[in-house]
Amino acid sequence: MEGRGSTSAEWPITDDLSALRGWIRDYAAEAGLDGVRLQDLVLAVNEAAANVLDHAEGNGHVRAWRDDTSVTVEIRDFAGRLVPAHADAGDPGLNRLRGRGLWLMRQLCDEVRIIRHAGGSSVLLRQALHGDPLFPEHPAGPPTGPGDPAL
Repeated sequence: MEGRGSTSAEWPITDDLSALRGWIRDYAAEAGLDGVRLQDLVLAVNEAAANVLDHAEGNGHVRAWRDDTSVTVEIRDFAGRLVPAHADAGDPGLNRLRGRGLWLMRQLCDEVRIIRHAGGSSVLLRQALHGDPLFPEHPAGPPTGPGDPAL
């Protein structure tokens, strides 16, 4: 585990998700992420790590790095059951008790990718530091007023 002030850090995935949330929160806040966007990233990382505990027998780690524009977090599992197509999972609907993790991560983060590699798979979560999504879904921006049909 690397200390604060570094441009990257790594933590083990254990059943102490509270500690992991604290590490990610502190790391991302130090990088400049704040408010709801910080909370969203922390929640998404928690969900991904919980999936490693549930589906990969807890064998994995979390690595984070930052640059001038974003914080990226890799949640790696050594079971390797995820494939890139899983990142495109649709809304599971209200009638399912489980299966919302990747969908939720996509709602919370600017970018979600799954990468398969020798010895496992990784979920990459990226959040822009300054509130502007790296890959905006709606390039035209939000609705502008009461006459806008999207309201």
